[in-house]
Amino acid sequence: MKSLGLIGGSGLDQWGSDPTELQSETPWGSPSGPVCTFEQGACRLLFLARHGPTHSIAPHAVNYRANLWALREAGAQTVIAVNAVGGITEGCQPGRVVLPDQLIDYTWGRPHSYGDEAGTPVSHIDFTAPFSPALVVELTRAAELASVPVIQGACVGVTQGPRLETAAEIQRMRRDGCDLVGMTSMPEAALARELGLEYASLCVVANRAAGLDPVPLRMADIEATLARAMVGVRKILVQYAS
Repeated sequence: MKSLGLIGGSGLDQWGSDPTELQSETPWGSPSGPVCTFEQGACRLLFLARHGPTHSIAPHAVNYRANLWALREAGAQTVIAVNAVGGITEGCQPGRVVLPDQLIDYTWGRPHSYGDEAGTPVSHIDFTAPFSPALVVELTRAAELASVPVIQGACVGVTQGPRLETAAEIQRMRRDGCDLVGMTSMPEAALARELGLEYASLCVVANRAAGLDPVPLRMADIEATLARAMVGVRKILVQYAS
């Protein structure tokens, strides 16, 4: 049985049975919470709540190094991340699911490598393709079989958070070539690469990015859109795990 790491939030923490919770400490401190283990189809799902069980950890404060380390130690060789994002380009409308193939990192101050500490080896990873191409293809196929439309190929800009962006920042990101904006793909993707984990992201467009919609952003609308879109995400994951 293959083990699949799954990083996300609400909507992914229930899989029809009570989980086995693996508490862990890592050389990098404590992860966001326990690794919850479920059996799903031909897979052993290893779920970790990125922002903690009560969604109390801000994007810039997540211990990404501990999270990826804990998943690998639990047996994951492949990690699928689910990320809520804003849509910048016209095709990335609220409710759409996107499989990005590129990213631009606008974050600062986050520990970005397992080689940050004195005395640890530096790893110059090849990050040309930040999301594992083969895994993106597999997830695209799973989406087709599950009859869930996805957008394949997009660039996600990763901002610091926790505040949302200004309209001017979004216009700069559009000029830079970003289709989406989120807060959690980095350093997560790079750390997965350092650990030799296959990594891809299912991005759920929660809203149009700042300045692109005449209607003011409301968290209630964002949460409702995410809840609807997560139905499709679960179908993709179930198909992939079967």
